[in-house]
Amino acid sequence: MVQRSKIWANIDWVTVLLYLVLVFMGWFNIYAAVYDSDHQSIFDISQRYGKQLLWIGAGAALAIIIMSIETNFYVFFSYVIYGVMVFLLLLVLLIANEVNGARSWLEIGGFKIQPSEFAKFATALALARYMSTFDFKLKNFKSLAIMALIIFTPAALILLQNDTGSALVYFSFVLVLFREGLSGLVLFLGTLIATLFILALILSNFTLILVLLGAGILMYLILNPKFNQFLRVLMFFAGGVLLTFLLNAIMGRKYESADVVIFGTVLGALGTLVYSLQKKFKSYVVISLFFIGSVAFTNSVGYAFDNILEPHHQVRIKELLGIESNPYGAGYHVNQSKIAIGSGGMWGKGYLNGTQTKFNFVPEQSTDFIFCTVGEEWGFAGTFIVIALFVFFLSRLVWLAERQRSVFSRIYGYSVAVILFFHFMVNIGMTVGIMPVIGIPLPFFSYGGSSLWSFTILLFIFIRLDASRLENFRDSRNA
Repeated sequence: MVQRSKIWANIDWVTVLLYLVLVFMGWFNIYAAVYDSDHQSIFDISQRYGKQLLWIGAGAALAIIIMSIETNFYVFFSYVIYGVMVFLLLLVLLIANEVNGARSWLEIGGFKIQPSEFAKFATALALARYMSTFDFKLKNFKSLAIMALIIFTPAALILLQNDTGSALVYFSFVLVLFREGLSGLVLFLGTLIATLFILALILSNFTLILVLLGAGILMYLILNPKFNQFLRVLMFFAGGVLLTFLLNAIMGRKYESADVVIFGTVLGALGTLVYSLQKKFKSYVVISLFFIGSVAFTNSVGYAFDNILEPHHQVRIKELLGIESNPYGAGYHVNQSKIAIGSGGMWGKGYLNGTQTKFNFVPEQSTDFIFCTVGEEWGFAGTFIVIALFVFFLSRLVWLAERQRSVFSRIYGYSVAVILFFHFMVNIGMTVGIMPVIGIPLPFFSYGGSSLWSFTILLFIFIRLDASRLENFRDSRNA
């Protein structure tokens, strides 16, 4: 009894208070988003806001139960919890009905639950358990393979459910690995791939080669900061491009910009490499591989974009990048969301006075687009407060993770922070048009029992681990 009372005394009540503030702000905004004059009571359980209140109450009960369980339970049963969630994801593929093009919900009687939401905390537990074992070595190939299997097994199953947004959340775990010592090269390569993907879609092939050429020259200068070497590499790459034009003319072929990209770049890279085999071999190999790999990747983007991505994903990406514009089609959600947020001005139109909200211009306004209700009714001031609360909340989680004594608790804490950060960043980003619409909720704000409960479980397991850090003197590596 004494130990249990210490646990409650050691709870980080600041984090709990932030959770409650965000949850109830979300509830009030759900009420505003689906307000019905025929059902004015915010406690009316026939409406979404009434149901959300019931789920908030159930979430509070879950939090109390989680805080009453010993921390060893989450360590010892982490793999079991993960296995159960993977099984449920498989079960969804076999028996679930399709809703809005996705097969994500299990229905038991009149009750629906979305296992993909709960799989996030299960994956965080399994990853923390594996990475906290005594003989774990992050840079070992076997360790990397097992971590990839833990992270991407649920992601692949969710992708098969046609729920791309939830699957993408799992890529945020890479940030946890980076905190634990993964090479920054992984983040660099990930950023490079994303950048080349976008450039390949919005630029012509000829323009793209100029961009790659500039990047290669910059890389060369960083590795070899001498002017005469700069002129030499520029000469080789320009020569490769000109040679490609000449070969096209001799063979009487119609000008193909793709030929310039492929042959010009490859010839230039190989020429530079051959010339400098005698000195600084490694630098030139890096530059050459960069160009050859970049060209190969960018030329495969078109095929992947047209043949792998679903048509609605293609349209959303084109809309985001400005390749196409259809404010009454694929761009309708985002266009109306931006109108709603912009119309709020500095101080907003006032609670329950949002015209975009009242006339249902913004689809999914109580779920994925709940943030535009904040923007319209509370204005810039309201959105600033909400964003500031989330930033403070996420910063608090990182601080809590850093003060953990056990490796398990630290890794799990960072997993909580990056999952919530990904949801926060992408959800708000898509409501203001700087992220693609992938359909993921804003934590604690969006309507939905599965998302609220999963975020609550995710958070309060960490709060429970943090509360026992002073009593737990054994490193979790001995578990």
